[in-house]
Amino acid sequence: MSQTATGTIIEHFGELDDSRRYNKRHLLIDIVVIAICAVICGADDWPAVEEFGKAKQEWFKQFLKLPHGIPSEDTFRRVFAVLDAEQFQSCFITWIKAVFEVTQGQVVPIDGKKLRRSHDKSIGKDAIHMVSAWALENHLVLGQVKVDDKSNEITAIPQLLDLLEISGCIVTIDAMGCQKKIVQKVKDKNADYTIAVKANQKGLFEDVTRLFDHAQETQFANCGYCKTEEKGHGRFEIRECWTISNPEDLKQIRSLSDWTGLQTIVMVRRERHIGCKVEIEIKYYISSLLTSARHILDVIRGHWGIENQLHWVLDIAFREDDCRLRKGNGAQNFALLRHIALNLLKQKRTCKRGIKTKRLKAGWDMDYLAKVLAG
Repeated sequence: MSQTATGTIIEHFGELDDSRRYNKRHLLIDIVVIAICAVICGADDWPAVEEFGKAKQEWFKQFLKLPHGIPSEDTFRRVFAVLDAEQFQSCFITWIKAVFEVTQGQVVPIDGKKLRRSHDKSIGKDAIHMVSAWALENHLVLGQVKVDDKSNEITAIPQLLDLLEISGCIVTIDAMGCQKKIVQKVKDKNADYTIAVKANQKGLFEDVTRLFDHAQETQFANCGYCKTEEKGHGRFEIRECWTISNPEDLKQIRSLSDWTGLQTIVMVRRERHIGCKVEIEIKYYISSLLTSARHILDVIRGHWGIENQLHWVLDIAFREDDCRLRKGNGAQNFALLRHIALNLLKQKRTCKRGIKTKRLKAGWDMDYLAKVLAG
């Protein structure tokens, strides 16, 4: 195989600083490329990465130097534990921008996920929490940021937004991200937003609910409206969406000027029938979009793509919640390896199989792996 398949990976991750103080028998870029390939092909821990490397050593020799053969699992563990996670993330972002084109106008959900087995009770270390951005249409992880140990997603989301190229996209966030600074950051990135509103923003929540209570009294006159019905998997679901975009109505929001770009408030009613059981849920949102109720409802529904297409896949196909890496930056860096693998596998659509099967196929068929790496 020519170096073309791994060329962009070597180019963008080859600038990583080697944090090792001693025992540098193996080149850092060799270690990184082997790890990426192994994770693509089904490796979920360092012993599996080593065994994959040994099994494919002759294949790797076509484009890696391997001065002392394949590194041991301890070498992989030690290197990724000390590898600068922020620099690794920076290389990942640069690679994404160079290799993949993010479609403008698409929904970009941002949400957090805990790596459940990354805790270490012996030293009082909690499981790490990662916030990720997902390009819904392109099926791409755009970036991730680790939540500081003594903080939460509110501080991590602006850091993540700083890294992203999301001009023309629509950012969706749950109520945790309903913060004035976050809204401002999204607009500064030349993007739009649709964000859930709950009682954590008491004044805003009261004003939004009051406006819709008044609208209901007038049979939602001057409101945008749409309704969808969906049946499947043993349930029947009705969704109704009302929007208020009238500037005179929005002036009744006391802190309106503090929410940069706010043009629409939204109420969504979900009625779910499962057998004889009926569940009703009402949620509220703020949005910088000035568009139809149907479009906004589609955007809101699109937010769940990060759960269904990213978090669920990481848990089921990559067994992320079973990963017990705890030392140094190991858990954070392995999470990024999974994101690299997922991005590459998602783009390879000639194989009409799930991610788990694609991982197996890449391990069995080196020509297929080469095509996955080529993007």
